[in-house]
Amino acid sequence: MLSPNTHPAEPSHNRVPDVTLDFWLIKLMAVTMGETAIDLLAVNLGLGLTVTSLIMTAVLAVALVLQFARKRYVPWTYWLTVVLISVVGTLITDNLVDDFGAHLQTTAIAFSVVLAATFAVWYASERTLSIHTIFTTRREIFYWLAILFTFSLGTAAGDLVIETFELGYLATGLLFGGIVALIALAYYLLDLDGILAFWLAYILTRPLGASLGDLMSQPVEYGGLGFGTIFTSLIFLGCIIALVLSMTLREAVDEAEEILLESD
Repeated sequence: MLSPNTHPAEPSHNRVPDVTLDFWLIKLMAVTMGETAIDLLAVNLGLGLTVTSLIMTAVLAVALVLQFARKRYVPWTYWLTVVLISVVGTLITDNLVDDFGAHLQTTAIAFSVVLAATFAVWYASERTLSIHTIFTTRREIFYWLAILFTFSLGTAAGDLVIETFELGYLATGLLFGGIVALIALAYYLLDLDGILAFWLAYILTRPLGASLGDLMSQPVEYGGLGFGTIFTSLIFLGCIIALVLSMTLREAVDEAEEILLESD
């Protein structure tokens, strides 16, 4: 791992979670719910992309204030921010394509460049891109910027594949799921760099989750299962809440054990 450029003046608590199976499960559900929530607000409730974007950006700003104020990983603020930033990242791409007429190819390339630039500036500033050393406010800013652009890029890439190859929701989900599985195999069996594997998987789980959300929520005549955006959103919201509560409980137990060990 690249040696971190730490800042001793700030607490050395990592502000983001460890990358575990729970992490990927809840991340996948967050982007799935984000996709259906956008359809619910913009289409079903008739708010449109512009109003939905303004509302969700304002809510995200509040969530980010809460997240940065914690100075450490707190499950509910972190995952609330992930859900909201997935929505806003998706809306950025949707607005560029639907309202400003940008081509998906152009959008995908543009966000690839912006994401690469974010990583370049992050590394130049901190000498590391490791998500295991998000100890400072500056590193956390880089982290959330990268997360935002992965969602925008993942949205453009997913829509581009669907538009180019005219695949259905299920086939698109299987395609991206297969690519994510190959990245995991390359990491575990071929020693693919962990940082590269993480960010590639993070980008590609967005179109995977979106395909799953559309498959469940869209009408049968459009290739979906017809559960609707409200029911689908509530299902994944419930799962996210359950997992976050479980994470919070585990964090509390771990902290209690640390306190007991220190007192001994």
